[in-house]
Amino acid sequence: MFGVEKILRDEKCLLLAYDQGFEHGPTDFSDDNVDPEFVLNIAREAEVFTGVVLQAGVAEKYYASAQGLPALVVKLNGKTAFHKGEEPVSLQVCSVERADELGAAAVGYTIYVGSQHEEEMMAEFGRIVEEAHERNLPVIGWMYPRGKHVEGRETDKEVVAYAARLGLELGADMVKLPYTGDKDSFDWVVKSAGKTLVVVQGGTKKAEEELAVEVKEIMAAGAAGMAVGRNIWQDEKPVEMAKKIAKVIWG
Repeated sequence: MFGVEKILRDEKCLLLAYDQGFEHGPTDFSDDNVDPEFVLNIAREAEVFTGVVLQAGVAEKYYASAQGLPALVVKLNGKTAFHKGEEPVSLQVCSVERADELGAAAVGYTIYVGSQHEEEMMAEFGRIVEEAHERNLPVIGWMYPRGKHVEGRETDKEVVAYAARLGLELGADMVKLPYTGDKDSFDWVVKSAGKTLVVVQGGTKKAEEELAVEVKEIMAAGAAGMAVGRNIWQDEKPVEMAKKIAKVIWG
């Protein structure tokens, strides 16, 4: 599927997400992890990641000149955190061409499924899929249920399954989704995605035991892996945490 094996190992993946600075501002960061080099060094030392997710500016200034890093996933859209209470919309800020020039092995794009603006994001995503596949670049759809039409149901089985199916229908090679909370319901989400691979967001910082249980259930449901950020680079021992997650994913 258009080069998706570039971000897989043995058909599974663990992506280190570090695009939160765009989406949330520096509120998630400490004096250490506010520095992209600190986070990229985690990726280098852990040696378990199949990809690292960055916005174009960080990729250009930090990834391009670095050595020993996993494959680059460039996020093509984003929004700020200043629009709370409004219907979410996230539009393209980086071209597929630029991502390719930066050495991307894949590109990512968020669609807020259930937003009043979902059609605008879907149309843009469709064009991105065409452009990326012409360059043999796989596309990851951040398919996040969010907005007035799904309010209070963002992790419901049917809503998340709909988001997964939408990714398949739009041509995504992989979809990044929230977890529904139990293996049985997530089985249906994975089935709904068909041949599109499913990865699950790590989300906000959790207790280690809680995260381990979630990852085990997610993999048992047939997901390809995880995309984890804060649960790794906010941890006191981030390299060890990354290795623990990887051990659950690859067994």
